[in-house]
Amino acid sequence: MSKSTLAADTGTAEPKTLVESAYRNLRRDIIEGRLPPGEKLRVEHLKDHYGVGAGTLREALSLLIADALVVSQGQRGFRVAPVSIEDLADITRTRVMLESEALRQSIAMGDDAWEGDLLAAFHRLSKAEEKRIGIDDREEWEERNRIFHEVLISACPSRWIKHFLSILYQQAERYRRLSLFLQPIPRDVHAEHEALLQAAMERDADKAAAILGEHIMLTFRSIEAIPREQLNHPLA
Repeated sequence: MSKSTLAADTGTAEPKTLVESAYRNLRRDIIEGRLPPGEKLRVEHLKDHYGVGAGTLREALSLLIADALVVSQGQRGFRVAPVSIEDLADITRTRVMLESEALRQSIAMGDDAWEGDLLAAFHRLSKAEEKRIGIDDREEWEERNRIFHEVLISACPSRWIKHFLSILYQQAERYRRLSLFLQPIPRDVHAEHEALLQAAMERDADKAAAILGEHIMLTFRSIEAIPREQLNHPLA
């Protein structure tokens, strides 16, 4: 299994190897802040915590480097990649630009099957949003939110736009979860998704793109409201 294949597979299927299991567990703990930004990742300590050998753990960390969630410091080992408002701003601007275009193309090209898939994805997401998103529910919500956004642009014919967006979505995940966990500004995320669905179903590309851009920007503004020290230590 290649690094790119494993790095892209962050769904709910059972891990097939020890490396994949360690990768998923480390990735989850980084994204959810249990391993905070800048934390030194000591292989000799982590291998016991995750129940794998040192070689397996190093392979998992190499995959996380490919995800830009871990950085290598040469002979000094590994650290959790830092987060910053500047980084999120860059991710956000690029995502708005690409995802808005992908949505326009998807609305233009989408057929009845696309509409049905979109309604189904929204229904499943709504079921998750009916719950108060707590620590046990975030994984389910995140998965269904990802699928909803993927279905929205699924009729876009450009595989490259969708590939780059999958990378940007993954990079934004740590920040998005901080927004959900810390909730620095009030939001009705369900209403945002519902408005986006309605505009897409009405085939109003201009309206849908505007709603999508604002939806993505609200996450950025929410993270901007978090004090810098709390951004780097979300569970402190």
